[in-house]
Amino acid sequence: MLKHIKQPIDRVAVLLIIFLSIIIAVLLISGKVYVIPPKVKDFSWQSKKVGAEDIAFILTFDRLMKHETVFENLQITPPLLGKFSWAGRRLAYTLETPIPYGENYQISLKDATDVQGKAIQPYQSQFKSRDRAFAYVGTRGEERGRLVLYNLTQKEKTILTPSNLEVAEFKFYSQGDRLLFLASDRSKGLDSIRNLKLYRLTLPKDTQTASLLELLLDSKDYQNNEFDLSADGETIVIERVNRKNATEFDLWVLRPEQPPQPLRVPGGQFLIAPDSKTLAIAQGEGVGLLSLQKDAKPLDFLPQFGQILNFSRDGRAAVFINFNRDRNDSKYLRSLYYVNNLGVSKELLKLPGSILNCEFNPQSTSLYCLLTKITSTPEYREIPYFVKIDIDTAKTTPLVTLPDYRDIRLSLSPDGLGILFDQVIIGQTATIIDGLATNAGEHIVDSRLWLLIPSTNSNSQLQELSIGGVRPQWKP
Repeated sequence: MLKHIKQPIDRVAVLLIIFLSIIIAVLLISGKVYVIPPKVKDFSWQSKKVGAEDIAFILTFDRLMKHETVFENLQITPPLLGKFSWAGRRLAYTLETPIPYGENYQISLKDATDVQGKAIQPYQSQFKSRDRAFAYVGTRGEERGRLVLYNLTQKEKTILTPSNLEVAEFKFYSQGDRLLFLASDRSKGLDSIRNLKLYRLTLPKDTQTASLLELLLDSKDYQNNEFDLSADGETIVIERVNRKNATEFDLWVLRPEQPPQPLRVPGGQFLIAPDSKTLAIAQGEGVGLLSLQKDAKPLDFLPQFGQILNFSRDGRAAVFINFNRDRNDSKYLRSLYYVNNLGVSKELLKLPGSILNCEFNPQSTSLYCLLTKITSTPEYREIPYFVKIDIDTAKTTPLVTLPDYRDIRLSLSPDGLGILFDQVIIGQTATIIDGLATNAGEHIVDSRLWLLIPSTNSNSQLQELSIGGVRPQWKP
């Protein structure tokens, strides 16, 4: 056959083909075919920092695997409870609870086999959860009145705002990369509350990068009051009062690349729903649900409730306060109600004290609430205390009682494992040095921050942080 092939390179190719064919035939006959072992081709969380919004990772294999061998041999350290699901060569592992922050994790897999029974090439990878971090308004020294970021995992503190601004309120964007806040020039002193401007701050990505500060709304023609930020970061709702006509107070909407627009909706306390399209607002003796879309009609009105406290993270449920004005047997009693999008409306508790705040846990199965109980001996006082409420059973578990109540703010961590709150110290009029004040207008001299680690066995841990600050909020 070779004598009919004239070109030398063609002859070499034919000889090589014949040689390789003989080798393959010998191996097949002897049964000693060496197959490359299966392996993990991709891990979606490899070397990443993940947060509460990351609910599942994906492992991609180079061939079909025996599912049960992967279930039995996949190890995550520290453990993360979850559920397996398959789609061909892709395994999805969905967490049952948000990943705890401030941890380093390792995932490993060995001894699993493919559908032919071949053992996998051992695999190992690492990933991290985000650091535990929170922001607050400082009350001491150079931090006083300024926005401060504290990394609890690394024990690092960063002052975010310039010294000439005094911060009143702030909120994180959902990705934790930016902050929205109201602040006034420090020189305004006691008149600062009437001169608040709305700013946006982009956090630095590293120590070599400076923060970016943007002015979104000035206070020249309008006084800026309460605001809320949508979950998608695209909509801001803020209450504004016309300086020339104090009877003209309205909610305004700010959207990217658009001038601020009045909603023509007066009202009280308000919240933007997690869908970023709906506004809940206290109106008269009820709570209205309004669309934030242009020229949209009201969605609903809930006359039985006087205030909305919070939405669940998925937006499928909310908690309201009923002041029981229409019930003669419930005079001075307040009720906490749970309402979801399936039509369920249930009273979780009724008490003579105040319901100050409630936050859903990440799974929306329970609530952490700050309540007060009333004592009249030796004098009338409201004593604050934290409770955990099981939504299914309405069982209330006391967590900790506080010795004093003054404008307490609470914030539940993204992983649901810690509650931050402040405890302010009020000064006399003669000691007023700036505009840092409570909602009631009392001057804040100092404040302590506390960390509460809730426990199911009534042994909750309460730790005082060596930080002077107010209005703490966990970084997402």
